[in-house]
Amino acid sequence: MTGLISPQETVERALAMSKADGCVVRVTEQTETNLRWANNTVTTSGEMRSRRLAVISMVSGTAGTAAGVVERSGVTVDALEDLVRASERAAAEAGPADDAAPLVEPADGGPSSAGRGPSREAGRGPSREAGRGPGREAGWDAGPAATSVDVFGSFAPALGEAFARASSAGRLQFGFAEHVMASTYLGSSTGLRLRHDQPTGKLELNVRSPDLARSAWVGRYTRNFADVDVPELDAELDRRMAWAHRRIELAAGRYETILPPAAVADLLVCLYWRANAREADEGRTVFSRPGGGSRIGERLSELPLTLRSDPFEPGLECSPFVHTTASSAEQSVFDNGLPIRPVTWVSDGVLAELVRTRSWAARTGAAAAPYVDNLVLESPGATASLDDLVARTDRGLLLTCLWYVREVDQRTLLVTGLTRDGVYLVERGEVVGEVNNFRFNESPVRILGRIAEVGRTEPCLCREFNEYVTRSAMPALRVPDFNMSTVSKAS
Repeated sequence: MTGLISPQETVERALAMSKADGCVVRVTEQTETNLRWANNTVTTSGEMRSRRLAVISMVSGTAGTAAGVVERSGVTVDALEDLVRASERAAAEAGPADDAAPLVEPADGGPSSAGRGPSREAGRGPSREAGRGPGREAGWDAGPAATSVDVFGSFAPALGEAFARASSAGRLQFGFAEHVMASTYLGSSTGLRLRHDQPTGKLELNVRSPDLARSAWVGRYTRNFADVDVPELDAELDRRMAWAHRRIELAAGRYETILPPAAVADLLVCLYWRANAREADEGRTVFSRPGGGSRIGERLSELPLTLRSDPFEPGLECSPFVHTTASSAEQSVFDNGLPIRPVTWVSDGVLAELVRTRSWAARTGAAAAPYVDNLVLESPGATASLDDLVARTDRGLLLTCLWYVREVDQRTLLVTGLTRDGVYLVERGEVVGEVNNFRFNESPVRILGRIAEVGRTEPCLCREFNEYVTRSAMPALRVPDFNMSTVSKAS
């Protein structure tokens, strides 16, 4: 027999074929649709479907338990047993895993027939999706969810109108819109059966002058494109292009700088990726305490900032259980199926928690804290808009976004990167022109301790890392002495 079978049957057959001491099978069925455009014209569009199958085998020995992971796409029925055996061989050839832990049991992983976890508040469950009742996800037996070009039903005509406006104004529109629906089925030899549907949409709009000397960018995260207001985004691009008609050259230095939510998100993603307990406890990161242990309990900001994650955050919903095919300081293949609960990483300016696998939790006597696929920064009572922060700035810079952000030193979390698509000079509360680009050198952790003003939190799309972290909500920040280390010729 050849061909593909349902994700559920694939999971069951692979588990039945396993001869390992423990086995986890993950099937991800994904559909994607996208649009690309340049010079005020759609250039490409497409729809894609894919399936990836991962088999994780656990083999116990006198020295400990080893894990072998093999993941492939387009696995047919005839090739299924070969994949299972390859996973078992990989486990047999591997050394004992230092993150080994008992596989998650159904009682530990929540319901055995649907990917649901506990809500943050009473009565709140996973978000409502098309064709499903409120607070419900499709059960284990349901087929994969799917997207199609229909998701752009109202967006595409509005985009066409934006092209016409751009042509009339002598501007060029470039950009990309993408919508992905991924259905993940997770089963294990303990009887665990979990399923989650994840919609992910993102939009990047870039406008340039005909000579390509001036440019502006906006981006948005969306679950279904129904909430994307193209005229509003287009108007913002118009405003930024008007600001850029006056060009001002500035030297490198420390400037009072207003960071919009997209730029804040890229910096906080850098922080989040280093906020794991193992590396901190081992003395390797900015979250390590001199003399040993982590800095949990230490104040990072005098402001009442909260940095948190919640799989049921409205509009930013993500998987409520762990599903991973690789072990690291942040995640463990042995934790597959572990429920993900709301967690506060920074509370009232104090470091409150770090990402922690079950294995590291057992070693250190702490609670497990799984990585969550969203991130929210907020300050209670903060209502100021980006424009409000500009109006209260006597002299400073307003950024659009950050680009080519790279970590330089994990012990201080020093990162470097470039500004892009518009840096503007603010004088006496007004934008007076565009300035040159800069290379910056800053630490997101140290920035938390130097913030002068926090705006209201709103959903945003980071520029540099949106391929990896799409779901975030951030405020605009005003930092009194942001380090623009050198002038950049990047455009």
